[in-house]
Amino acid sequence: MIDYKNKKSLSDNFWEVVSFDDRIAQAIMQRYDIAYVVAKILASRGVDVDNAELFLNPKLQNLMPNPSCLKDMDKVAIRLAKAIYEREKIGIIGDYDVDGATSSAVLCKFLDFFGLNPVVHIPDRDEGYGPSNQAFAEFRTQEIRLVVTTDCGTSAFDVLDKAVSEGFDVIVLDHHEAETRLPKVLAVVNPKRLDENNEYPYLKYMAAVGVVFMAVVAINRELKNMGYYINHAAPDLLSLLDLVALGTVCDVVPLLGLNRAFVKQGLKVMSLRQNIGITALSDISKIAQAPSAYHLGFVLGPRINAGGRVGDPSVGNKLLCAKDALEALKLAQKLDSYNIERKDIEAHVLLQAIEMLEGKEQQYPIAFVYGTDWHQGVIGIVAGKLKERYNVPSFVMSIEHDEVKGSARSVNGIDLGALIIAAKEKGLLTKGGGHTMAAGFSLTEEKIEEFKTFVGEYIKEKSGETKITPVINVDALVSLSGANENLAECILQMEPFGASNPEPKIVIENVKISRPAIIGNGHIRCVLADEFSNSLKAIAFRVADSQMGHAMLNADNERFDVVGVLRKDTWQGKTSLQFIIEDIMKA
Repeated sequence: MIDYKNKKSLSDNFWEVVSFDDRIAQAIMQRYDIAYVVAKILASRGVDVDNAELFLNPKLQNLMPNPSCLKDMDKVAIRLAKAIYEREKIGIIGDYDVDGATSSAVLCKFLDFFGLNPVVHIPDRDEGYGPSNQAFAEFRTQEIRLVVTTDCGTSAFDVLDKAVSEGFDVIVLDHHEAETRLPKVLAVVNPKRLDENNEYPYLKYMAAVGVVFMAVVAINRELKNMGYYINHAAPDLLSLLDLVALGTVCDVVPLLGLNRAFVKQGLKVMSLRQNIGITALSDISKIAQAPSAYHLGFVLGPRINAGGRVGDPSVGNKLLCAKDALEALKLAQKLDSYNIERKDIEAHVLLQAIEMLEGKEQQYPIAFVYGTDWHQGVIGIVAGKLKERYNVPSFVMSIEHDEVKGSARSVNGIDLGALIIAAKEKGLLTKGGGHTMAAGFSLTEEKIEEFKTFVGEYIKEKSGETKITPVINVDALVSLSGANENLAECILQMEPFGASNPEPKIVIENVKISRPAIIGNGHIRCVLADEFSNSLKAIAFRVADSQMGHAMLNADNERFDVVGVLRKDTWQGKTSLQFIIEDIMKA
């Protein structure tokens, strides 16, 4: 086996072939009669023989526990069942990202089934993340006294305590990191509460939309126990799983345990095209095949997010709750135009951030950048791209006229939610919250460098590394003849792909890059070929102006090792095989 650890690629990455226990791989292969390449990837990802079946075929009936296992869930079920019975007005506060849009939409559509027509408040970025006094003031004018926060609220002590003192009943359904204290509200359902018993540890991985779905199941059960459905029709809760899958994938929570079942089943529901809004956005996005986790995370998700980033943050929730096809089409078109604008802004900020980092020695194993002209709506995306580029936790900040607003993305082993809480306790941040892999925060400009030192020392202690080391983890090495349709089919058994179960990366060794051509926005299309007349069409995205792109365009008879993912490509009803090149290295 080739050792790539000490050899840099043409994109300045190191490649590292992941290790695995061959005994476990052999046992998985034999028990489940699956390809060895899949068995060894499962073994490398910590899946043992007994858990492989649940991983490959995740089912809600096997993985979803009684919702009452979460603290305060029974309080939520009783209070909202009572509200449905008595037809109370209900307010919902969401967030402006996909998890916020989907979690508020799941609750909204469930309550809509009973004719309650809840009022949804999605804050804009000027209002800030989470519950606000403004939101409760609006609810008060509409005579709403029962409010549910989704994907927010766990740390909103001042706002929620004030609302309770003014007579509101408040329920928090959230998944962000919790502190030792909780808001003094009717109920806080959050699997990351510090007093949870952790009987089902994988519940901590849930996105907020998963928490809301469990709450809906609990409310539905309470209504059944009350005899409500003797004289009323019951909702189809499984029809909501397309929203649960969308929010779960887009919030980049680990696709392990219950989350895998949510996404696996949710994709089946989405393929039925029952949600008018998702259908309209899929058509606008030109998704011409059964949706996969890739489509959720990289096609639909960015468009829904775009409203909260550069446009109207309420559009995403409105689309997902749409009841009219024409209305849904207009909302989908609006999100698509927002997304085009977002891409332009993002490219500008990303380029500036890279220029700040590269060619300079970094004191800490982090990417830490900020700018005065950076649109706060894209800093989260830029943080994610810096994390992918350098394989280190990334912090990106926009200096506004009144405060600095930041977003962070993490790597395995660094819990951002805990880091943000620690920084708040030291008085470095004015506010902030998040979970293990992503966080948002605010601070004053004079605290930036002090915050950088705190972050750097915190992560240095946790990681033990002192420099940026971009690494691509390789799951398998194959010849060009081995990168065939059978291998692609085998890999599909591991879907859905996402956080903690990324699409397997493969190195195809010793190939020529023939017929390279620039297409679209700097993409390079080519054919990979070997000395035995095997060939495979391939594409590398947005690389034409890079060192890697120049090498591909001028490859002549040179031979390369290429790393990327092998996919079936469906276009105009025809299916073929395509390799998505992520990086190349001289063979």
